[in-house]
Amino acid sequence: MNVKRRFLTAAAAGLCLSAVMPAAHAQAPEANWPSKPIRWIVPFPPGGAMDAIARTLGEKAGRTLGQPFVIENRPGAGGNIGADFVAKQPGDGYTLMITSIGMATNKPLYRKLSYDPIKDFAPVGVLAVVPNILVTNSTQPNVKSVADVVAAAKASPGKLTYASAGNGTSIHLAGEVFNSLAGVDILHIPYKGSGPAVSDLLGGQVNYMFDSITSARPHIQSGKLRALAVTTAKRSSSMPDVPTMEEAGIKGYEVSPWFAVFMPASTPPAIVKKLNQVFVAEMKQPDVLERFKAIGAEVVGSTPEEAARHLQAESVRWTKVITERNISMD
Repeated sequence: MNVKRRFLTAAAAGLCLSAVMPAAHAQAPEANWPSKPIRWIVPFPPGGAMDAIARTLGEKAGRTLGQPFVIENRPGAGGNIGADFVAKQPGDGYTLMITSIGMATNKPLYRKLSYDPIKDFAPVGVLAVVPNILVTNSTQPNVKSVADVVAAAKASPGKLTYASAGNGTSIHLAGEVFNSLAGVDILHIPYKGSGPAVSDLLGGQVNYMFDSITSARPHIQSGKLRALAVTTAKRSSSMPDVPTMEEAGIKGYEVSPWFAVFMPASTPPAIVKKLNQVFVAEMKQPDVLERFKAIGAEVVGSTPEEAARHLQAESVRWTKVITERNISMD
């Protein structure tokens, strides 16, 4: 990193002997960054894909930078509690946040948002995409494809149900996009987390479920759930035999839940750039790739500029979807 130094000199006017002021150099705050531990906010509970990604990269990047990343979970309100906290921190490079597609969806979902997702943060980079997946109880003999779901939904409009881990989540929105593009009306049943939703799906209380591939895969591998399609534009490398929604016949369908890193808006660009470069380099390491694959994460590794453009585009897209489907968290 280039460090700019300014040397200031002055002479005493009107004196025979010139007096030279001591040289002073003003060093930019990023010159010695990091010089202390870095706080990494995870705005969701421990145990999920987001938390796993933060802990994996934090461990690796901490060794590279010579300072530890201290993971701090601040869950609540769809990620808003953690995001509000980070937005109010000084931009000194010692606070960052990993967050999700919620940065693009929470503003239209919550009427009184205490922060601005675009103005209050400096994007560091999009780290990864973790697909959602449409599943059903494997004991249902007549549901073996997305086409079967569409046919059943059209035969019984408004009578079939899909579960999600909660209102306003990417899983919920994946179902609403499905309803819109498939021209069906499957009723959304929100739960407080994936666990109880899966239990009711296995118990026959709901017909289908959109879930994160991270939490659904063990049930699919055990044979309890049947995977019908992933929501991303490309197949998942961790479950390559499962088709995409597009391949399954839902034209134009693509919901790619992403995880990205943000810092307070006033963080020096040099720190943002350096952190981005460290993360991108770490995500090329075989052990990190293996850990990401284990949770179903597909590495992205964007630049800060690409992350900013992505957030803008996603904000426009999801505001339109949320408005058209009349979804609100208030």
